[in-house]
Amino acid sequence: MRGGETEWTGLMRSANAGDGVAYHRLLRAITPVLRAATRRGLARAGQPVEQAEDIVQDILIAVHLKRHTWDANAPFAPWLFAIARNKLIDALRRRGRRIFVNIDDFTETLPGEQPEDTLPPGEVASHLEKLPARQRDVLQSIAVESVSIKDTAKKLSMTEGAVRVALHRGLSNLANKLGKE
Repeated sequence: MRGGETEWTGLMRSANAGDGVAYHRLLRAITPVLRAATRRGLARAGQPVEQAEDIVQDILIAVHLKRHTWDANAPFAPWLFAIARNKLIDALRRRGRRIFVNIDDFTETLPGEQPEDTLPPGEVASHLEKLPARQRDVLQSIAVESVSIKDTAKKLSMTEGAVRVALHRGLSNLANKLGKE
């Protein structure tokens, strides 16, 4: 990285002096590094890495708009990564704390052929009654009535993401309750 940092610093000095080719080379050199760092940051935060490209674009725009604030006597990389870190934090704050659950993990729980070791419908209803209302409503809609996540979200005035979270939590709660019995 040391050689790359020296090269970046030189390119940024040239770019700020008006060299458009140097600026283009700098952006091409830093973009893959920013993309990888952003993906790592998103993964550490438990967020989907597919959001990285939008954040990288925000970083590049900020670099472009703020490049006059960079001290030409200082190395370029710390200045760049401070911007990148702040843009990643801003993006995570905007998105809020979200939990992403892959619904495919629960396909065996959704209705279909009923295996011999499943609970009778009356017993399922009694276990559902013990869940918090939102989880119960989501599980009832998806697992019992076979309504899609999209339609359940509309029916319960929730986002699809909130339905997935409630489904995941409801299934976890149900599994815990059944495991204790």
